[in-house]
Amino acid sequence: MEKTDQTAKTRYSDAELAEFKAIIEEKLAKAKAEYNTLRQVVMHNGTNDIEDTTPSFRTVEDDGAFQLSKEEASQMAQRQYKFIQNLEAALVRIENKTYGICRVTGQLIPKERLRLVPHATLTVEAKEMLAKQGKN
Repeated sequence: MEKTDQTAKTRYSDAELAEFKAIIEEKLAKAKAEYNTLRQVVMHNGTNDIEDTTPSFRTVEDDGAFQLSKEEASQMAQRQYKFIQNLEAALVRIENKTYGICRVTGQLIPKERLRLVPHATLTVEAKEMLAKQGKN
C-alpha cells in the first residue's frame, strides 16, 4: 500500500494523464493545420490562378516583400514543425506514464505549467537552473 502512495506522488494518475492527452491532441490538431497552411504559403509560386485557394500572407505586390513573407512563413513553419514533434513526444510520454516528470529533478511538473506548455519536460526551476549554466 505504501508503494502505491509513493507511485501516486511520483507520476500523474491515469485520469490526469487522460486530461493532458486531450489538451495535447487539441493543440496538435491546431498546430498541424497551421503548419499545413504555412507550407502552402511557402510552396505558393506567386500565380493567381482561378484554382488558387492557398491562403497567403502576401499584402504587398512587391516581389521583394513577397520573398520576405515567404521567408518568414518558412521560419514559422519550421518552428511549428518542431512544436508538433514536441507535442507528439509528449503523447509518447503519456503512453509510457512518464509525462509530467521533470527530466532534471525527477519531480512532478506543476499542472498549471503543463496546461500552458503541455510539452514541457522541465520544471520552471530546472529550466532556470539550466539557463544559468548555459545548457538549455
